[in-house]
Amino acid sequence: MPHAVRITGRWVALLTVATLAVGCSGSDSNGGDSGVATTDTLAPGDTAMLEPLFCDPLDERACLLPWPNDAFTRPDDTTPTGRRLDILDGAAPQNVDGVPIDLTDQNRADGFSPGSSILAFVPMLDVERTGIAPSTNIAASLNDDAPIVILDTDAGTRVAYWAELDATGPVDDQVLIVHPAEALAEGHHFIVALRNLVDTDGRAIQRTPAFQSMLDGAPEPPQRAYPFRDLFAALDTAGISTPGLYLAWDFTVASADSLSGRLLHMRAETYDGLGNGAPAFAVTTATDDGTVRTVDGTYDVPNYLTGDGSPGNKFDLGPDGLPRQNTDTPVLHVPFRCVLPLGAATPVPAIVYGHGLMGTLDEVGALSFAAAAGLAAACATDEIGMSSTDLPNLVTVLGNLSHFPEQADRMQQGLLNQQLLGRLLNSPTGFVTDSAFQSGDGHPLVANGATQFVGNSQGGILGGAASAISTEWSRVVLGVPGITYSLLLPRSSDWPQFASVFEQAYPDPADRLLAMQLIQLLWDRGENNGYAQHLTSDPYPGIPAKQVLMIEAFGDHQVANVSTEVLARTLGAAALQPTLASGRSKDVVPQWGLPGYTADAPITALLEMWDFGTPAPPTVNLPPTEPEYGQDPHGAGSREPKVLQEAFTFLFTGTPAFVCGGLACTSTVLSG
Repeated sequence: MPHAVRITGRWVALLTVATLAVGCSGSDSNGGDSGVATTDTLAPGDTAMLEPLFCDPLDERACLLPWPNDAFTRPDDTTPTGRRLDILDGAAPQNVDGVPIDLTDQNRADGFSPGSSILAFVPMLDVERTGIAPSTNIAASLNDDAPIVILDTDAGTRVAYWAELDATGPVDDQVLIVHPAEALAEGHHFIVALRNLVDTDGRAIQRTPAFQSMLDGAPEPPQRAYPFRDLFAALDTAGISTPGLYLAWDFTVASADSLSGRLLHMRAETYDGLGNGAPAFAVTTATDDGTVRTVDGTYDVPNYLTGDGSPGNKFDLGPDGLPRQNTDTPVLHVPFRCVLPLGAATPVPAIVYGHGLMGTLDEVGALSFAAAAGLAAACATDEIGMSSTDLPNLVTVLGNLSHFPEQADRMQQGLLNQQLLGRLLNSPTGFVTDSAFQSGDGHPLVANGATQFVGNSQGGILGGAASAISTEWSRVVLGVPGITYSLLLPRSSDWPQFASVFEQAYPDPADRLLAMQLIQLLWDRGENNGYAQHLTSDPYPGIPAKQVLMIEAFGDHQVANVSTEVLARTLGAAALQPTLASGRSKDVVPQWGLPGYTADAPITALLEMWDFGTPAPPTVNLPPTEPEYGQDPHGAGSREPKVLQEAFTFLFTGTPAFVCGGLACTSTVLSG
């Protein structure tokens, strides 16, 4: 193997037993009809693993491959899925100091991420010769003869995807990455099958001895055979037979309770404490420039973090696994900034604003134009966990991902903070009781109960989560948004500055891929990936579904189009058509899987693509670079009047202005 696993001796023992098993079977090594034999040591009812494996012998490249994998779970009848992650100590990737990632918090989950990338190492795989669906032709993943099959056994359907080799790895050691085209259904069970794979010389790739032993019913360790009884039967029912099968395994996606339960618990406790009122707040400064008043201050939010809630702190979990309010520092004094209209004749609607990557509440100043025009007020707070104050601690986190709960937990506290900012705008006992939020004659500048949400970039990646748990707003604009940080970051031009620390700490490309998947299990609790399935439909109890408008920038350098479109499919969005002018996209079908918007149809979720003249993005997991990929259009929408008109019309009415007039939406702001 190009890279030996750390527990080499154990692999030798496993492979020796597996090879002996194959030698006695009399079946071919790949493609022959070996059948599905069973061992005499297993009872017919044993169809699930009772104990987790330390490593899975099915994939020799790294301990936790293939991923995600129910071999790293155990039964648990207290969870909605009936399983719980149980990745054993030392199985996770180690940093250069020899410290494996502490997975205590990940192991509280009852399944894997709905945004999981499916990982496996296939030596010398040629994805083009094999016919594996690329990002430019997702439809091919559902062909009858597709070489990769993802089967949702609960729904009885196949899952669309695209796949690629890890472009960050050396050509002879690239892990296969399979990306589901939309978030995997919460709580569902999935099977992955790889078949009829071809190497760079055009030859069929042979099964590993370990997987052949599974087919022959002589696995090592024996408990690895348990799930294969049901697995092979399900594949056979789906028309996927043993001949040609290279590898297969199964996994379970986490339940809604596992993904969002902590934040919903915090929200419920906080709102029970508020009743019909608003949190305490204090205005520190109010500055007028003639048309806009800028107000700064703080407001009180229950503190579920340890210490003073600053970077480096995390949740204190109770016996039930849920966050407890800090008894020593029970309240956080959360900063806010608002921009208010001075010239409006009547109170105006308000916007809760989500800022960009590692930014601050200062960015709400970009909406001063709306206040100056008397259209809307806007308020923001820092999206802690992903704000500028978190940058120093982020260096520590990237060097040792055992610290990742410090970021993920602050993200959830930050989403709670945004809810109470909305309450202060909506409540008659909130901001409007202070003179800073009143006109000279004492009338309120902000209309209670008319608050909506806008999140751009990072604010769009976290904004779906903030909105899915909210009763403070009903309409949501997500500008250049995405889903699943582990998918979008490697494709982002923002990532290299952080990757330099991460890659030095975790130099093995396979370890880095697995590490990103492991921290995604915690990221889910604070970004769209853990909440999108409840944003526009199937809302959480007591929380209404939302209307969502998404603005996508073609060729975006910071939030990859593939991530935006995974979010759109997950939301069941329609796409405004025509999507792009002919020839602009490399995709066989641009925005595949999204139905076209029908005129005058009610809008649940709508995706609108804007073309600022940037070239089509890379089709691999690498960020676009200038000048090859042109100017970054990521922030160009804020300079295009028609985009702003579209967004504000939607916020106020629930229907965009449809400013493109039936044509593809284009803008010259980058070239003008």
